[in-house]
Amino acid sequence: MPMHKQLHQGKVIVVHAPNLPASCKHRQSLELQAKNSPSISVELSRTNTTASCNPSQRRRQQRSSLHRQESWFRHSMPPAINRDFESLEHLQTQETSNGLDEQLAASLSGKLPVLSHTSIHLNSANSNLGFIDSDTPNTPITPQSSSLAGTLSSCQPPAEPGGSRHRSSRNRKDSRASILSNAARGIRMTTSFLRRKRKEYEDDDEEPPNFGSYDSTDDDKRIITLNGPQPTKYCNNRISTAKYNVLTFIPSFLFEQFRRYSNIFFLLIALLQQIPDVSPTGRYTTLVPLVFILSVSAIKEIIEDVKRHRADNEINHRVIERLENGTWTTVRWSELTVGDIIKVVIDTFFPADLILLSSSEPQAMCFIETANLDGETNLKIRQGMPSTAKLLDTKDLTQLQGRIECELPNRLLYEFNGVLKEFGKPAVPLGNDQVLQRGAMLRNTPWIFGVVIYSGHETKLMKNSTSAPLKRSTVDKLTNTQILMLFMILISLCITSGLCNLFWTQKHSPTDWYLGIGDFKSLSLGYNLLTFFILYNNLIPISLQVTLELVRFLQAIFINYDIEMYHAESNMPASARTSNLNEELGLIKYIFSDKTGTLTRNVMEFKKCSIAKRIYQTERTPEESELVQNILRRHESSRDIEEFLVLLSVCHTVIPEKKEDGTIIYHAASPDERALVDGARRFGYIFDTRTPEYVEINALGKRMRFEVLNVLEFTSQRKRMSVIVRTPEGKIKLFTKGADSVIYERLSPRDQAYREATLQHLEEFASEGLRTLCLAVADIDPEVYEEWTHTHHKASIALQYRESKLEDSSNLIETNLRLLGATAIEDKLQDGVPETIDALLQAGIYIWVLTGDKQETAINIGYSCKLISNTMDILILNEGSLDATRDAVLRHVGEFKSSSTKDANVALVIDGKSLKYALTCDLRGDFQELCLMCRVVICCRVSPIQKAEVVDMVTQSTKAVTLAIGDGANDVAMIQKASVGIGISGVEGLQAACASDYSIAQFRFLRRLILVHGAWNYARISKLILYSFYKNVCLYVIELWFALYSGWSGQILFERWTIGLYNVVFTAMPPFAIGLFEKFCTADTMLRYPLLYKPSQNAKLFNVRVFWIWIFNALLHSVFLFWLPLFAFESESIWSDGKTSDYLLLGNMVYTYVIVTVCLKAGLITSSWTWLTHAAIWGSILLWFLFVLIYSHIWPSLSFASNFAGMDSQLLSTPVFWFALVLVPIASLLIDVICKLIHNTVFKTLTDAVREQEIQRNDPSQVMEESRSSMIWTRDRARKGRRPGCEITIQDRA
Repeated sequence: MPMHKQLHQGKVIVVHAPNLPASCKHRQSLELQAKNSPSISVELSRTNTTASCNPSQRRRQQRSSLHRQESWFRHSMPPAINRDFESLEHLQTQETSNGLDEQLAASLSGKLPVLSHTSIHLNSANSNLGFIDSDTPNTPITPQSSSLAGTLSSCQPPAEPGGSRHRSSRNRKDSRASILSNAARGIRMTTSFLRRKRKEYEDDDEEPPNFGSYDSTDDDKRIITLNGPQPTKYCNNRISTAKYNVLTFIPSFLFEQFRRYSNIFFLLIALLQQIPDVSPTGRYTTLVPLVFILSVSAIKEIIEDVKRHRADNEINHRVIERLENGTWTTVRWSELTVGDIIKVVIDTFFPADLILLSSSEPQAMCFIETANLDGETNLKIRQGMPSTAKLLDTKDLTQLQGRIECELPNRLLYEFNGVLKEFGKPAVPLGNDQVLQRGAMLRNTPWIFGVVIYSGHETKLMKNSTSAPLKRSTVDKLTNTQILMLFMILISLCITSGLCNLFWTQKHSPTDWYLGIGDFKSLSLGYNLLTFFILYNNLIPISLQVTLELVRFLQAIFINYDIEMYHAESNMPASARTSNLNEELGLIKYIFSDKTGTLTRNVMEFKKCSIAKRIYQTERTPEESELVQNILRRHESSRDIEEFLVLLSVCHTVIPEKKEDGTIIYHAASPDERALVDGARRFGYIFDTRTPEYVEINALGKRMRFEVLNVLEFTSQRKRMSVIVRTPEGKIKLFTKGADSVIYERLSPRDQAYREATLQHLEEFASEGLRTLCLAVADIDPEVYEEWTHTHHKASIALQYRESKLEDSSNLIETNLRLLGATAIEDKLQDGVPETIDALLQAGIYIWVLTGDKQETAINIGYSCKLISNTMDILILNEGSLDATRDAVLRHVGEFKSSSTKDANVALVIDGKSLKYALTCDLRGDFQELCLMCRVVICCRVSPIQKAEVVDMVTQSTKAVTLAIGDGANDVAMIQKASVGIGISGVEGLQAACASDYSIAQFRFLRRLILVHGAWNYARISKLILYSFYKNVCLYVIELWFALYSGWSGQILFERWTIGLYNVVFTAMPPFAIGLFEKFCTADTMLRYPLLYKPSQNAKLFNVRVFWIWIFNALLHSVFLFWLPLFAFESESIWSDGKTSDYLLLGNMVYTYVIVTVCLKAGLITSSWTWLTHAAIWGSILLWFLFVLIYSHIWPSLSFASNFAGMDSQLLSTPVFWFALVLVPIASLLIDVICKLIHNTVFKTLTDAVREQEIQRNDPSQVMEESRSSMIWTRDRARKGRRPGCEITIQDRA
């Protein structure tokens, strides 16, 4: 039996079987605890036999098991208490050469003496390899954890006196030798573990793992042959961003159009009209308007697509030099394919994704600009591999033999995994630093040679050219719902009319034989239903969709050309990337904002630093600063100060650019890095030279060169960045800078001198609104570094899980850090941010700030930007566990519920750790309720996915319209989750702007975008939709009234073509005028008085109640418009040409009165009259009269409209017509005028009052003050029952 467990007096004893074959074992974690005795906690390796000893199968099983355990650790396990090997020196034994298992087994079985307060802290794979969230508290690993080694901590158990005396004597004699021996053993354990980890990576390369359904084959990677035929055919480099071509336009366009239910409905009507003797309106009265609307949309699509084709052709026809058969040939971009070796010259775009081989600069360096990819104008450095850097002429390039293995095409801009395998040479890892992406431009480098790896639509640029998620406005959703209701009413009217026709026909067919109504069709209910279905179909406006599209498109142009939202410094106007959400901007209830770069400028300035328990500030010159004086005077902390400044000037990826006047400009990937390097320069440590091998600094006049061995780059998961350098003295050092949460947990237990003082200084910096970073250093033993380098190299050339393996290997070396101090950088607020936030709060909008910064920094910024007022209470949730978070949330929810107000004047501040617990399923509802009760919410230390979760939680639960605004790639998730996404085209690039619905250059422009354009567009779209339904119901319900007099026969009252042209010609212009030029107040007034935003925010202009009021109003108008002319023509009249009045004359009179009435109705609801509004309303009326004059004389010149011949003379020569032309519209609109008069006097709204003051050219401030006083009085009455305990600041800390 390989392992025996014996229970004796409450203890668990493990007997290790040393003779078990190592080939049949694999490691798992076991935690052993001794009960009823002093605390003993052991996590050690247990050996288990495997079912099979086949090496290949066993390795596969081991890796699969390890992967599952590591994946579980990533999501569920806290970090180990200690992460360093050096603490092994606390275990003092004689058998220092024994293996780990032997030492642990011996200590448990009594072979090794157990000391008081001793512990074994071995670098477990779980803690050192980054499998654990670094933000979670330090807690012991559970028995289910997987680990390569463990933690043994024990107090002194009962021991034999002799053993104790022997151990004490030995310690006194050999204490120094023991320390040296243990240090050596720590190094041996480190190197042993690194070799073990490297072996795992080698196994992964030899046999890729199979986890679950994942099967790694050659299909999972791309193989590119250098200077030879490719193993498979790859796509060419031709791109096409157009939607259509000559062959696909008609089917694709029709498919897109008939995905809309309204177009399908009208197509159905048009098809039904083709059935003989069914359609009362003719065969083409619906088809022609439908074709016209589709034609307008088609012309719009063609114009846009032609522009795309022209742009594509311009790009595809660009030329580049390609190496063919030992010579350079000029070819088009479209002719390139994977494996081609090309030459790119300065200020030229890269035609495809390339691997950099060599360049005109030393060590195959080159500089690129990626503004087209991410918006960043800073130059970035790329460097080819040393093995290809010497390929500088054509002969060398043609002799390059080997292959490139890389990942399949994907859309990850900042990630790439590949391996270069030249014949007869070792494999070389390829990463993102060797990739030149299509869309980037070569800068400051005369030329480069590169090999194409991805071409055409497989390039990363084209992979990212996907459309944003489809969003629909609230108004659209409500409109569709009401259309369905109208459709149900239409069906009901059809059934009712069909049944009435059936009953009337059955009653009159025996007696009124001359009508010829005894045939099958007249008595068929089905035929009658189809007839009335066609007759009433226009209750749903056919032109509504195309009108909305055009109006929204023009509204978007108004936003784009608003000079008040143009930022001159960056030459960046506002941009509406979608027009479907224009009216949604007028319904915003919640705003979720990033902080850095959104509320602040993201222009960093180095302000302070903390070194060796002291705070230093920058001065005008380095010599004036106290920090430099301490260095020159050789203060006791001078060594730490020098190392601190060296770290600032070396630990970065900044590229210096020397100008002719001697000045140095720093090109950095982030403003933080630039500020830190500039801060070192202000203290006299000037970074001025970078090559791939080394960096040089001028340290107070002394030149120092540091050989850069490795750069461990910053990621959002790591939250830190490190470089490993060889100092001028030949030592190997690790320089690290990062968030305090990740730096502090990696500090060596022996180097904690500045821990508490620095932590206090960090809180002080954060309270001033400064951004903070911690700086630390570690000395690396050459032997350990040598082993780690091999492990890191194996991770860097792995094609499977390279990112996680690199993160693991980085965690291995970033341990035992010595804290040097911290930095404080100022990020000032953007112009107009406090005023904008104050205005948005007055408008009734709730503002949440979601940031990754420290809690104190976020609170301070909240005060600075007026998000938090001095009268506002602050409730802080900063808990360390799920239970504590639940207790705090439930307690505060109970307190708020016991008060009389639901909208407390409280700011809730919560950190990312507590938010993780608060968003769990069982607590989400209560936390959401607490948040919605608060006026302001600030979430600190949150990840991008947490931002999206918070936005989605509020959007789904409240059903309110939400807006998310940010400027960086970490804000894309929440921007796409919100109802409306706003991207700021700022310093962090255009990732957020490209993923947004609208983009602006500064946060202050959000005020105008929401309060002006949002409120205006909501009012315009609302009135447009309501008016469109009103005018259709007003006309087409008259057919129902006429059916009462036509025996429910389906006979139409109007001429068939006038029915079809009603929406697309005679009443088409008033909706456009309303949708484009309507505004209830001027822009200055809207910005001055944010309370005017509330009517649109509360959806008072368009809701179910308002919609059906308009429908009822249209029904009432149709009654007046039909029966008043009918009563006027009860007595028959005879004209001079012998014609008598018939139904068509009545129909044209009614049609005229309908057009006049609906046009006047448009004027009645218009608040802002322009000359275009006048032209639309009066021009539509005039257009109808011109149509009557022309259409009456078409027949017999053309063979249609015979029943309309001479209609103008009949209609216009009748005094009754002119009398009714004045009487009928006035009578119809009289009720509307009276209701409007009562509303504007008795039930006057704040908006009406302000508009009256504008019309009278008076200052509306007095009206606004009265309204504000009324609101304050109402709010104070609501708060009388509020508990006194809720008026104080509540803080809950772990």
